[in-house]
Amino acid sequence: MRKEKMAAERIIKKYHTNCPFQIAREMGVDIQFERLKDTLGYFNTYKRIKIIHINQELNEQDQRFTCAHELAHSVLHVAVNTPFLQRSTLFSVSKIEREANTFAVELLLPDSLFQQYTGTTLFALAEMCGVPHDLARLKDIKKFTR
Repeated sequence: MRKEKMAAERIIKKYHTNCPFQIAREMGVDIQFERLKDTLGYFNTYKRIKIIHINQELNEQDQRFTCAHELAHSVLHVAVNTPFLQRSTLFSVSKIEREANTFAVELLLPDSLFQQYTGTTLFALAEMCGVPHDLARLKDIKKFTR
């Protein structure tokens, strides 16, 4: 099992929800909605305060996915300053971003959802839960397709 899936499952179990906003609040992560132009969101730490910034212009589903993605950074990559790496170095952040997307997909599309909606396609559940179709493919569904 991938670390992103394990982390998402552990958090769902601990907080009894897969709502990224509720989880962030319970983890003490501040969420700020602001105008971010072309940026969907980002995570940073300021004076040991974890902050998720979300573009207020996004629709509710995109805000939810963005929150889940940025929550992944607060869990998996807390010491990594992705915006700085992109802006100021030649370091590729694609692996870090893929891990955050995978965590977000596993958080928003937990295995229990597939058990509850047996026979429903991955893409139908993704649509229902606000997961972009191109990212829904990151969901580990091997045990449901045997």
